[in-house]
Parts: sequence; structure tokens; C-alpha cells
Amino acid sequence: MKAGREPIPMPGPEEARIRTRSVIAVRSRPVELRLRHTFRLSRGASDARRNLLVEIEHEGRVGLGEAAPIARYGQDADSAARAVASMAQSLKDVRAFESVAQGLVAPGQPAARAAVDMALRDLAGKRLGIPLYELLGLDPRRIPATSFTLGLDSPEVMVSKVREAAQFGVLKVKLGSAQDRAMLEAVRGATSQRLWVDANEGWTLETALDHLAWLEELGVEMVEQPLPADQLDQMRELRRKSPLPLFADESVGSAKDIPRLADSFDGINIKLMKCGGIGEALRMIAVARAHGLEVMLGCMVESSLAITAAAHLAPLVDALDLDGNLLVVNDPFVGATVEKGQLLLPTEPGLGVRPCPEAPC
Repeated sequence: MKAGREPIPMPGPEEARIRTRSVIAVRSRPVELRLRHTFRLSRGASDARRNLLVEIEHEGRVGLGEAAPIARYGQDADSAARAVASMAQSLKDVRAFESVAQGLVAPGQPAARAAVDMALRDLAGKRLGIPLYELLGLDPRRIPATSFTLGLDSPEVMVSKVREAAQFGVLKVKLGSAQDRAMLEAVRGATSQRLWVDANEGWTLETALDHLAWLEELGVEMVEQPLPADQLDQMRELRRKSPLPLFADESVGSAKDIPRLADSFDGINIKLMKCGGIGEALRMIAVARAHGLEVMLGCMVESSLAITAAAHLAPLVDALDLDGNLLVVNDPFVGATVEKGQLLLPTEPGLGVRPCPEAPC
């Protein structure tokens, strides 16, 4: 060292750690998504959904997330907002987004956890200047086509919905009512599109056994959640006798659920709002593959924000049902788009989602 030049003092561990941190701001606000049609399934009907938008700001960048809380799981926008506020206290270093996301605690509020999780990953992608799929090392060209969901309705209305969904190669039809046969026969009579069925826990074992034969005759390819979530013994029996693949939805919430239901289903439907975010969804995909199960990626009624977040995982799965944003008329965001049933991911950093310049988009 040359004479007269003082050495640069090095900070201690605590001082260095504090210097690397800057202010993290977390904000949330509710948003009402209005549905194009009254959305009916076996549990009820709705014309709108109240979701929660989340922002995490750090060093001039803003990560975006969305919670789509569902009453069936004891959640709403208010409980989600409280959970987000609680989780905000643990956000100390958002650069370590994977560790931070794994440490999020929101008992009974997986939708809120999913919103914070996706906002952290959006922020990470923006900081690094790459889209989330690239951060995950995934190929956006390996994305299966998405289905389009038709809610329960009269046979006449179902036919009109089929016409509106002409660009999609796969239709997922909600069943679980006394009109199941009439509705599905009307749909099949109006189209040659591939068909999936979702009963949303609406059948008994006897009803399911009766329905599966004619579903096969109508060319249905798979059935989602035919029985109530906790009836795994009955599901095991149904699977032994079923001519069609059976997928779990309400029966599976996170990776720890998969081993106990692996012999009752042929596949699982992963939803960010059920499992708590992208990190847990990745674990679910790995565990499902280890148990020989197929994987579908699904959604609730969500804006393009949450749909796009899920879509970044699409190269990893066998089937997609990411159409929640297409069911609403006032989507506040622009993100992944659909062309002839094929999802196209944005290439901007992070989730690649931006606010809609005018409503509806």
C-alpha cells in the first residue's frame, strides 16, 4: 500500500446487511371482476367476483400479484387483505425471493399467499430484466392449448356458449345438476370440439358410475372431481371402474395431499389460489410426477394478472384450463393472450403484465 493512503474500512456483518436493504412498500386493494355470463356450478352461481390486487415496491420497481379468494375455503377479499398486511411484516430482503416466498405464513389464506408469492417473482424478473418463464428455465413453445369453461345453464344457453367458444379446441363443461344429460347432449350436438367435464363434487358414487358410461359415449376425455373432496375411498372404487381418467381438484390443495390420493385419481388440477403460489405449484408438479399422475393447471375467476402468472408454468404440465380472465368483461390488465385456443406468453420482464389502458381490454 502506498504511503499516505488510508485503507477503506470494511463494514461489519450487521452493517453490511442493513446497507443492502431498502424500503419495501406493500399495498393492496380490492377489485370487482364482472362476469360475461352468470357463472353456475354445482355449489352455486355468481355474476361478479371480488379479488384483491397486491403491489410490492422496492427500489423503484413494482411487483404485481392477485388473490382470488373463494368462500368455499373460508376466504374473501377482506380476509386476504389482512393476510397480506400480516405477511408484509416478514418481507425483509426481496432479493432472496425464493426463501422469502417459502417463509410466508398465512394460515387459511392461500389466495393471499399466492398474491404475495407472484408479486415477489414479478419483482425478481423485473430486477433481472427477464420474463418469469426464463427465470424458471422453461420453454414457452411447449405450452398445451387451454380449454374454455362452460358453466351450468339451460341446454339452449349452453349451445349459444359453444358458439362463443368456437376458437377453442377443448371445452370444459360444468356438470353436477339434474340437467346433466340434457346439457351435455346439447353441447355435443352443437360441436365436435374435445370435451372435458367438471362435476365440482356434485355427484354421488352411484350417480358417477351411471354417468361415466354415457360420458364416454359422447366422447368426453376426462372427468374432474366427480365426488366430494373427502370421499377418497369411494373415489378409489370409482377409479377402478371408470373408463375415463379422473382428476382431483377440490381434493388436492398442496404437495402434501398428493401421496394419499395418488391411487384415487389419474391426475390433479393445480391452482395457485388453492396451493398458495408458484413455489408450491412447482413442488406439486414434482410430487405428482413422482407418483405417476398427470397434471392440469387451472384457475379461479381471475384477471389477466393471475392467469399470466400461472401461464408461466404451463410448459411443465399436460393440460391447461387457464380461462378465468376470458370470463370477465372488465379485465384491468393485459398479459398472456389466446389465439385459436393457444396461450401466448408476454416477453416483458417478470410476469409481463401491464395495466389495461382502457376497460374492457
